[in-house]
Amino acid sequence: MIADFRYRKISHTATVNDLLKEFFRKSIHLCASLVPFIATLNYSFTLVSLSSVICLYTFCEYRRITGNPIPFISRVTAYASRKRDEGRFVLGPVTMALGVLFALILFPPQAARVAVYALAFGDGIASLAGKLYGRIKIPRAGGKTLEGSTACFIAVYVSTLAATHDPFKSFLVALLAMTIEVLPIKDYDNLVIPLAIGAVMTLLP
Repeated sequence: MIADFRYRKISHTATVNDLLKEFFRKSIHLCASLVPFIATLNYSFTLVSLSSVICLYTFCEYRRITGNPIPFISRVTAYASRKRDEGRFVLGPVTMALGVLFALILFPPQAARVAVYALAFGDGIASLAGKLYGRIKIPRAGGKTLEGSTACFIAVYVSTLAATHDPFKSFLVALLAMTIEVLPIKDYDNLVIPLAIGAVMTLLP
């Protein structure tokens, strides 16, 4: 009975199990929004912590795919992985942590904050909205939906407006984030979104 419920379709694109996995994955994305605040408290500690997390995760994931899993960590990674990642190194957490790390290193504080918010809220909410409400698939976008992309635009616009209080900048940033999110670049959007948005925010007057 429980198994039947887990695999029951709740939208055009997802089952209950798909949504639970996506919610778990994207909750990690949303937690990334806390990093700019932590960086204001202790910048060096934040950079060292992110670097350490990347190294630890890479080690654990290497052990998992070579048949020597690390208790708990490897099990969590396996649970959260997508079908396309089965039997492969799950790259998403690495590209996400690197995207946040590079944003903090390369850009001024406000630009870095906006870039990380775009990744945390835009990409995270877009995926959840697409799973729940996605009906209209965007051609050649790797399964992305119009509903998910619209949610991305709104989430990035609101988060950028909260950080900058500038409606025009917020519109440009949201439009750029939505455009990148639509591209079928899989986990590499975790790198492209913060780097592109951080660069645009730095260049804008």
